[in-house]
Amino acid sequence: MAQTSRGRSAGRPTLEEVAARAGVGRGTVSRVINGSPKVSPRTRAAVEAAVAELGYVPNTAARALAANRADAIALVVPEPETRFFAEPYFSDIIHGIGASLARTPLQLLLTFAGGERERGRLAGYLGAHRVDGALLVSVHADDPLPDQLRELGIPAVISGPRSAAETLPSVDCDNYGGARAAVEHLLSQGRRRIAHITGELDVYGAERRLAGYREALADADAHPALVANGDFTEESGRRAMAELLKREPRVDAVFAASDVLAAGARQVLRAAGRRTPEDVALVGFDDSAIARHLDPPLSSVRQPIVEMGRAMTGLLLSQIAAPRPAPGRARADRHDSLVLPTELVVRESS
Repeated sequence: MAQTSRGRSAGRPTLEEVAARAGVGRGTVSRVINGSPKVSPRTRAAVEAAVAELGYVPNTAARALAANRADAIALVVPEPETRFFAEPYFSDIIHGIGASLARTPLQLLLTFAGGERERGRLAGYLGAHRVDGALLVSVHADDPLPDQLRELGIPAVISGPRSAAETLPSVDCDNYGGARAAVEHLLSQGRRRIAHITGELDVYGAERRLAGYREALADADAHPALVANGDFTEESGRRAMAELLKREPRVDAVFAASDVLAAGARQVLRAAGRRTPEDVALVGFDDSAIARHLDPPLSSVRQPIVEMGRAMTGLLLSQIAAPRPAPGRARADRHDSLVLPTELVVRESS
């Protein structure tokens, strides 16, 4: 059977694979799934994390999904369509979601909710229970939709919490640790004037990447932070890089909060006659196809986006299969957040 890079079979995850990931026996996994109290909290947490990460759906849950349901879930993107189709992140998320849904009767409905009118229309649609649950990606801190879903009692999972106090089940990558690794790598290469181009700072992941950047510099007693704000678009990467060169012409490295931002920065550096990496080293975040196709190829922090899509779907399917609470009442999820590790991939740009 074909294996993925993480050692999991390419088909439907099995009970044995969940057991191996959690480091327990098959019988222990079965007891956790069936709600047995004869399992320690630590073991239960490990099994539930493995179930979510692999997107495992027990046969009993799969049968429950087929009964009295709309047979559809919504993927909600509160962003303009132009950004959705420009960023590889979204296609990778859909890849993971689609792979997990392939073994269920559920259809995936893609909907955009970038404005107040769209959010209102979507809330009405979801409130009519035309879907069994919702997956939300790229949610901003002030977006009311997650709370509306919670009040309606609609199962929902969010990709990246809105804040440290997020109340919905969430799946994220280690944004802070990934940013620190990028900056520490640049410092190890002798770079001292390291700038950062942020994503939208009302997105929690962008905020955590900024925090990782700042603290890595502070711990190394390096040159003070040099930050320019972007919004995850290529154009904002160009604007931010132009601003950075004007403010600090001696900048010798840039950590961008996404590969798309880094691509915009690279264009400005080239136009200004700055060589990469000789004059200015460059590191992005995502490890998307863009990173491999830039000239020179871009060093980037790899976040396991496909696995995040699988994990989100696994958490959502578990919610859908569970008894539905009354509107306005929270679901009693014991372990409702999952943070997957990141990895720095070093290429010629740094």
